[in-house]
Amino acid sequence: MKSSYVKAIVPIVLGLILLVLPAPAGLKPEAWRFFALFAAVVVGLILEPLPAAAVGFIGVTIAAAFGMVDPSSTNSINWALAGFANSTVWLIFAAFMFALGYQKTGLGKRLGLILVKLLGKSTLGLGYAVAFADLILAPFMPSNTARSGGTLFPILRNIPALYGSEPGPTSRKIGSFIMWVALAATCVTSSMFITALAPNLLAIDAVTKGVKYTITWPEWAIGFLPAGIILMLVLPLLVYVLHPPEIKKSTEVPAWAAGELSKMGAITRNELIMAGLAVLALVMWIFIDSKIINATTVALIVIGMMLILNVVHWDDVLSNKAAWNVLVWFATLVTLADGLSKVGFTAWIGTTAAGLFAGANPVVVMVLLVVIFFVTHYIFASVTAHVTAMLPVFLAAGAAVPGMNVPVLALMLCYSLGIMGIITPYATGPSPVYYGSGFVSKKDFWLLGLIFGAIFLVVFLVVETPYLLMLHP
Repeated sequence: MKSSYVKAIVPIVLGLILLVLPAPAGLKPEAWRFFALFAAVVVGLILEPLPAAAVGFIGVTIAAAFGMVDPSSTNSINWALAGFANSTVWLIFAAFMFALGYQKTGLGKRLGLILVKLLGKSTLGLGYAVAFADLILAPFMPSNTARSGGTLFPILRNIPALYGSEPGPTSRKIGSFIMWVALAATCVTSSMFITALAPNLLAIDAVTKGVKYTITWPEWAIGFLPAGIILMLVLPLLVYVLHPPEIKKSTEVPAWAAGELSKMGAITRNELIMAGLAVLALVMWIFIDSKIINATTVALIVIGMMLILNVVHWDDVLSNKAAWNVLVWFATLVTLADGLSKVGFTAWIGTTAAGLFAGANPVVVMVLLVVIFFVTHYIFASVTAHVTAMLPVFLAAGAAVPGMNVPVLALMLCYSLGIMGIITPYATGPSPVYYGSGFVSKKDFWLLGLIFGAIFLVVFLVVETPYLLMLHP
């Protein structure tokens, strides 16, 4: 009980302290007051005295009630509700419905079991099966918690027991290897597609509003392709070398997967329809210009077809608490981030940063900003909170540097959101699931997080910096 009180008091106290402090030079008092509220909301998102969506809702309500962005009551409430008309927010909601279709039809489970059956004869092959299963699901499941923690983990949890590997002394036989590959893979795939991680969609909205650059679905996928391919191809092998399993063969696993597939029976009508609709959405996202049909419209069309064809029912949609929760959560966060821009706070950050980086090589500054952005995730238990608090600031700081390639900076910052999820037991949604399984010890989790975080960051910077600069000269 005391802990919950502390979590509630800390954001309030921080907001009040900032509120009574004088505004920094060059920043208007009203902008500083809004930042005080924004900072309190971000700390609230980190500590979560209430659910994150409730914290965002309260923050927007306070800003609207006190006219902190616009003194007109009509304009103020219109601003407060603008996030619910944001196409990116609805794309996030729609993608959660795709995940619902995968789970309800059993298609996600079937795909995972098929890969395990085909590649699971050796422990290393099993690692690749786990990684590729996540890769197949990633473009259509924006919650890596649902994708990895909800869909794949229940399958994977059954495998170690086949070899007498349980949490504790026997975890290194095979269980620890499988769990770490699964977590590391979902972090990489979360960076590979806009729709593989919900905060990615929030980030592109921040980029559009902050630096007036729009990142499309194909551009995102093509841009991360080199680093994504390299990391996915070497990841299971890296884990095999750096955190080796004691058991090298896994002949029982394919038989177990075959048995589970047999229990599922023949592929169903709804699974086939769901697969077809997922492919349809992917094709339209890639090949149809967003000026002709918006990506969100594509997603809504597919959801409509899922309902018409009875893949899911309206009651399923209504009862999907996670989707409605994320709709409110992201709508309020988009609004609050927009408020920083409207009151002039982000412009002030940019101007201030320009002075600090004056005369520095813009590419060096860009790399430095990405590294700092990545490392600061150690203090965040939510990628969403990280995006909301840090991305607008880092974008503004970098964009103000003379000669900065803003599109590349924006892409680099956005791409880092998925891979940074590897660094701590709380860095991204699935992390607590795998940490809580007990297969990876506390010491190993932090050490592996540091090692793989460094590997991911180095590969990302070395491969993506020249590649993106070539794509965006």
